[in-house]
Amino acid sequence: MELKERLLSFSSFGKKEGELVAKELIKTTPNLESLVALFVQKQDNVHVIQRAAWVFSKCIDIEVELVKPHIGILLDNLNNTPSDAVKRNTLRVLQNVELPEEHWDQAVDKCFAYLEDRKEAVAIQVFAMTILANIVSHYPELKNELKILLEDRMEYGSAGFQSRAKKILKQLE
Repeated sequence: MELKERLLSFSSFGKKEGELVAKELIKTTPNLESLVALFVQKQDNVHVIQRAAWVFSKCIDIEVELVKPHIGILLDNLNNTPSDAVKRNTLRVLQNVELPEEHWDQAVDKCFAYLEDRKEAVAIQVFAMTILANIVSHYPELKNELKILLEDRMEYGSAGFQSRAKKILKQLE
């Protein structure tokens, strides 16, 4: 069965289904090009994109090294105004990976933009601040910028935002 058809074969798609497809994919196809293609390509069917994003993040949870060949593609895709599901799952994956130096500038620009946009979903902002905190150790000059932004947003942030921001601020001290 073609991957797109497999993703759409479930009447509902939750954690159990996502993990099942992820485990199948890792066993049969150690490279995830077909999944990444579904994840980043413009699709008519939003369910394909969302399910591919979910399965991709589950694959990376199982085997984090699988993301490395796709980091550039994932970051580039953030410039294509993807859905919240794609942004969230992309950042969720990238927060747990040591980004190669050639991707730092692009990640910093995108993550600061997401963090500064008060209309952006909380999960996207939380994952963005974690990625920035990971990169700040390599760019100490960004430390103060990140601290100021987090402190400024803390008062009006959700409980999830505040919790992660406190953790990051403590890390930055």
